Amino acid sequence: MSDKTKLFRAIALFGYFGLLIWMVLWHFVLIPDSPYSVLFRVLFWIVPLLLPLKGMIQGKPYTHAWANFIVMFYLLHGLTAIYSNADEWVYALIEILLATAMFIGCSFYARFRGRELGLGLKKLKTE
Repeated sequence: MSDKTKLFRAIALFGYFGLLIWMVLWHFVLIPDSPYSVLFRVLFWIVPLLLPLKGMIQGKPYTHAWANFIVMFYLLHGLTAIYSNADEWVYALIEILLATAMFIGCSFYARFRGRELGLGLKKLKTE
């Protein structure tokens, strides 16, 4: 694995685990008096981030690629919360930064590691 690939994997894992820890802190510790039940908050904020856990730890490029679909939810939430919740704009900014780090890290790791492994879409033959 090249140094560039290792760097983007580290960025992806930093963003991923940072976002996972941040969601627990934000929604269960910093704002404990939510109008929503604990079960709803776990299902809504934590479970989606746990779906790519195994593949992220194992370094699978395919998992890193589809994890970007999940992280878009958190990026959009952060962008919405930054202007709609004046009291929580700092929390939303942290979410945006972690989601962006995860997105960039996952995108480039999937691309570079996929090339190293010979994965990818095959080109159509021209006839």
